[in-house]
Amino acid sequence: MRTSVNRYVVTRPLYTEDAFIKEHEKVHRQHKTMLDHIKQYLTCDGKRVRNALLSLLPIIAWMKIYRLKEWLLGDVVSGVSTGLVAVLQGLAYSLLASLPAWYGLYAAFFPVIIYFFLGTSRHISVGAFPVLSLMIGVVVNRMVPENGPPANITAFEGLTMNEQRAIVAASLTFLIGIFQLAMGLLQVGFIVIYLSDTLISGFTTAAAAHILVSQLKFIFGLHVQGFSGPLSVIYILEGVFGQITSTNLHDLVTSIVVMVVVLTVKELNERFKSKLPVPIPIEVIMTVIACGVSYAFSFKEYYGVDVVGRIPDQFEAPMAPDLQVFRETSVDAFPMAIVGFAVAFAVAKVYSIKHDYVIDGNQELIAFGASNIFGGAFRSLAASTALSRSSVQESTGGKTQVAGVLSAMIVLVVILALGFLLEPLPKSVLGAVVIVNLKGMLMQVCHVPSLWKKDRPDCVVWIVTCVASILLGLDLGLAVGLGAELIAVVFRTQCPRCCVLANIAGTDIYRDRKDYTSIYEPEGVKIFRIPSPIFFANIDFLRGKLIDAVGFNPLRVLRKRNKALRKIRKLLKKGELTLMSVNSEDESSIEDLDLPTDFSDLPVQVNWRAELPANISVPPVDIHSLVLDFSAVSFIDITALNGLKMALKEFIRVDVEVYIVACDPYVFEKLKSCEFFDDEIKTSIFFLTLHDAMLHILQINPPLSKNTNSLFQCCFCICKYFWYIFVV
Repeated sequence: MRTSVNRYVVTRPLYTEDAFIKEHEKVHRQHKTMLDHIKQYLTCDGKRVRNALLSLLPIIAWMKIYRLKEWLLGDVVSGVSTGLVAVLQGLAYSLLASLPAWYGLYAAFFPVIIYFFLGTSRHISVGAFPVLSLMIGVVVNRMVPENGPPANITAFEGLTMNEQRAIVAASLTFLIGIFQLAMGLLQVGFIVIYLSDTLISGFTTAAAAHILVSQLKFIFGLHVQGFSGPLSVIYILEGVFGQITSTNLHDLVTSIVVMVVVLTVKELNERFKSKLPVPIPIEVIMTVIACGVSYAFSFKEYYGVDVVGRIPDQFEAPMAPDLQVFRETSVDAFPMAIVGFAVAFAVAKVYSIKHDYVIDGNQELIAFGASNIFGGAFRSLAASTALSRSSVQESTGGKTQVAGVLSAMIVLVVILALGFLLEPLPKSVLGAVVIVNLKGMLMQVCHVPSLWKKDRPDCVVWIVTCVASILLGLDLGLAVGLGAELIAVVFRTQCPRCCVLANIAGTDIYRDRKDYTSIYEPEGVKIFRIPSPIFFANIDFLRGKLIDAVGFNPLRVLRKRNKALRKIRKLLKKGELTLMSVNSEDESSIEDLDLPTDFSDLPVQVNWRAELPANISVPPVDIHSLVLDFSAVSFIDITALNGLKMALKEFIRVDVEVYIVACDPYVFEKLKSCEFFDDEIKTSIFFLTLHDAMLHILQINPPLSKNTNSLFQCCFCICKYFWYIFVV
């Protein structure tokens, strides 16, 4: 090979797959059988035990590299800041789950302790997540409605409504943990890849809409019945606006003031984050102010403001999950397990890339599963992560989950010693804090126009997921979104964009002939590119596109030719030169018309491109060679293999030479093992590159025009160049 600036010239033989394999010996690799994999999986030695221990307890790995002097101060500051935010969000998100406020505090303590030992992310803040809390609240309201009898659960007997709801939420959390732990142990962490960023964005936007609507009753100080199931958003809005004249002005004014101040300061935090050592904890500040004002002016007694109320100064006794609740909520728990893990994994992945360390999806499932099982036993809400809280933990200097444990200690102090200070806190303040934190999720709507311009199928998935989740509920909406995503994938693979290629004049490069002007298309040659795997769902589509590209149906041509041959035989037998009527009873079955044309009993060879005798006509075939570009074909299944084989035979039987180029070696080996090749389809039709096949075709079928053969001119110039160098 000789090279110069921005140019290269290569001389090598023209390769078919057979010629290349014959000249270049492949390395024989011993592939492991299923039994080998099982033996390896069951084999146990010291190294494997050590690796398994490090994998199960990631704390061992990062504790060994912990830089005490450099990281401890950042973790302490981060832990305190995150703990204060976790307290406030725990109180607020428990309202989404229709539970007393202190159960949200448990979610910021118990799961964090377990995740500290088992989690692989060093930066996410484990605790209540608004979407997950809302999904739990839907189940809680369904099983223990505000108006009406609760579900027929034995454990509910003699308990108050809040206690019944706590049992449902705790048992549901426990079941979510079981699902997550089982998926982690079965190594199915990859399942999260089926939740695309588009789907998650549409789903979380819909969840934000649900959360916003659910908080309106606290903002306006109304007592609105909770609803669940399809159209629940409509029913809640109907209840809110039906009572709008009963709005508590003190709740409304308080909420508006809190939202305006918090939004303003958050914007300042974002704008001056490079200058601020830590973000201003405005939510905590406003909470403290609201508590003081509410206590000082007796909001509850004089103005009817609904407040948080009593917060126990001790933990409740652990409980065993209720099996009857398991049976009633198992269908709800699985999507919650997926959503909780998917959101946490997505946030963890962002920070792992930013700080250059690895997270393990399966270990994350185990960590969250164990955290939720442990938390569920202590009546905690299901744990995931919230982006705003994780952002605080990372931006304030947190380096490891030591910050997470310190935040849990702050929550512990609040639960055991300072909880009484939060008792006069108006619920409208918590509702305002929740709504303010929805800004990021709600603003995802602004990305829809740009998404429509970039990728319309993805945009349709976003819209369908969002609308379905808003109208049908989060559980059904997620299922609809997954269905829409699957349809989009099927649409992309089942209907790929096929094209006819042409040579870029003077090069060995081939591109879509519609996109370029300086192209060369040899007469009688079609190059058809297949841009996707070939499988049962798209083989018929691809065959249809191939027929459109060549301009004729080879099977129809073959049948017409065989019918013409029969007529010619009869004319020869009768000694007539004009076409006579043919009795249909003398004709063979339709299957015989699909067989190759047989000239064995004819004294002459029929030239199908010339004029036939006795006004016999057959559809014209304008090409002599068909090249299939397999460079993008990554696999082919049995159904598609049979369909491809029939399609190739149809072309071969009408005297069109078929070539397949750039075929993946593993696809080529599969074709061999599946008996794809026979007397008509041979391995010699496979060429290493598209240019190899084109040179071979032009050698066999030289172009008729002397002035249009730019490809041969290019090859001639290259040959002349090497002749001059090596001979002259």
